[in-house]
Amino acid sequence: MTELHQAPVSLLHGVGEERAKALAGMGIESIADLLEYFPSRYEDYRVRDLTEVKDGERVTLAGTVYGEPSVRFYGKGKSRISVKLVMDRVVVTAVWFNQSFVKNRLAPGKEVLLTGKWDKHKLQITVSEMTEADSERAAKRGELAPVYPLRGDVTHAILRKLIMQALRQYGKEIAEILPADIVERYRLMPRAQAIEAIHFPADAENGRQARRRIMFEELFLFQLKIQTLRRINRQQTEGTALNIPMEEVRQFVSSLPFPLTEAQKRVVKEILDDMRAPHSMNRLLQGDVGSGKTVVAAIALLAAVKAGYQGALMVPTEILAEQHLQSLTSLLSPHGVQVALLSGSLTAKRRREVIGALQMGLVDVVVGTHALIQEDVFFSRLGLVITDEQHRFGVEQRRILRNKGLTPDVLFMTATPIPRTLAITAFGDMDVSTIDQMPAGRKPIETTWKKHEQFPAVLEQMRAELRRGRQAYVICPLIEESEKLDVQNAIDVHAQLTQVFPEFGVGLMHGRLPAKEKDAVMQAFLAGEYAVLVSTTVVEVGVNVPNATYMVIYDAERFGLAQLHQLRGRVGRGSEQSFCVLIADPKSEIGKERMRVMCETTDGFELSQRDLELRGPGDFFGTKQSGLPEFKVADLMSDYKALEVARQETARLVAERSFWQEERFHWLRQYLRREGVLDGTVFD
Repeated sequence: MTELHQAPVSLLHGVGEERAKALAGMGIESIADLLEYFPSRYEDYRVRDLTEVKDGERVTLAGTVYGEPSVRFYGKGKSRISVKLVMDRVVVTAVWFNQSFVKNRLAPGKEVLLTGKWDKHKLQITVSEMTEADSERAAKRGELAPVYPLRGDVTHAILRKLIMQALRQYGKEIAEILPADIVERYRLMPRAQAIEAIHFPADAENGRQARRRIMFEELFLFQLKIQTLRRINRQQTEGTALNIPMEEVRQFVSSLPFPLTEAQKRVVKEILDDMRAPHSMNRLLQGDVGSGKTVVAAIALLAAVKAGYQGALMVPTEILAEQHLQSLTSLLSPHGVQVALLSGSLTAKRRREVIGALQMGLVDVVVGTHALIQEDVFFSRLGLVITDEQHRFGVEQRRILRNKGLTPDVLFMTATPIPRTLAITAFGDMDVSTIDQMPAGRKPIETTWKKHEQFPAVLEQMRAELRRGRQAYVICPLIEESEKLDVQNAIDVHAQLTQVFPEFGVGLMHGRLPAKEKDAVMQAFLAGEYAVLVSTTVVEVGVNVPNATYMVIYDAERFGLAQLHQLRGRVGRGSEQSFCVLIADPKSEIGKERMRVMCETTDGFELSQRDLELRGPGDFFGTKQSGLPEFKVADLMSDYKALEVARQETARLVAERSFWQEERFHWLRQYLRREGVLDGTVFD
């Protein structure tokens, strides 16, 4: 269909300069653009039987006018016309508002087709459209009429007429673009037939099959781009196949004080298989808070070191870096692995020592913040780069760290569970490993939902925990008071709790504090100097405070499920039972449902899926940085199975030599060039 992409829409009769300009404003410049401007929904003009019509439905009914119409005027220019009609041997009332001119078209005995809203209890239809049964237009009333998003002075009638004309003139030039075996395997409607049927379906099933075909094609072409980019990336960044002594890795795993879960074993195998392959690993490791990602990272780092390479772990904050240093040192040092810290708080002397040791290969694993990507930091033989909470680092920061080695393997870690649908879309150029199982023995966090007036009782429950020597978080959505939003703010809550708990230290942390002050507050909380920490969401990702067992989240309805779950994950990190209280008075049903779901489950992946259903993919990631594609027909929520199939099929296709050489795949290669994915790249 390449030619149709080049054929201007002005070739059609009735498209002059002004109409071409109006169509261009809708993104329609070529014949292909017009044919691929798909309807968003259909108006159902099929004549229905009264017995099958539901109350409140928009329907088309056939009837005979019975008696004279009645007209009533009220207010300025307002009118109501009603008339009795016989439909299926039943007398019903038809009503028009502010259309007094239709009175002359309602002679007794005339057969008409009426479209409007049906009131089952009054046996009444409020009419929006009427057609005389013997007119030419009545022949079209048995259709499903397409409804398009419109702009300017382009009407549905104009658009439908142009599309019909384009199909008549150019329909035979619509080429099949999907491989024949895929069309046959998934019983897809041929492309030309699908494009005609999605605009003008013969019936509901015909339209459904057309939509199914177009939907799959959209997902297939999107995944074709993703899989081609992955192939190009692998070809251009050939890595090193690490010769990992697997026996030493097995000994390390068996020495751990706890058994790995089946999910951990699975992702370890995926990661080590990548590291032993001749291409550079580009993998996302996602797992809920407490699922054991750090141990998986430790195994990968040990494998790299035992294969003769160095490893680097980059984290967003100094506190997190120090905690990872402690855990990795305790795990790896008994096995002869030297672990060091590189962060902004090191003295100049200590920093020089660590950098020198890295360059000489005396340090095997370095843990650090963005200090790892400073210009004067060099490695002897960097083989593995791990970034924790990878979304907190910019693409450029990650690229710089990657360039510190000769195409090292890269593992991104995140504790934000992402539904698989979005993971293979938003992170399509990465392989995705998921730890979807929690270690045995962890106590689920008890989550309850309370109204604002119940807050005093919540404080008493918190006091009981504090007296037991435990610690608590109180999370607020704002830093300071806002006139626009009636929500609790961190500064006011801190002042209030300081008075409520005079015998306990109450700390305050928020995003406007300088980094050093934030770290100092967190260190004080970690050391037990504060029993209560009032904070904004800056604690969402970060430190491990096993003694913190109680969390209150103010105005919880202002957060999405994924964020609430991340916040809740700050407690429940020790052996004691932990609690999370959501303070909320949601006004909407979605807000109430969010609170109920949070209380029902602690499974981050289930919550993220529900969050996606309630909020949509744009809101889930944040619209601006989501990077999610906008499809004309496909829907990521309902079509996720087709997305997975499209991913598998395109991955297989781009790996085959025939795809890059045979004429039958010419259109798909042209598509990749047109999309800017191929710039002369040739695969063997």
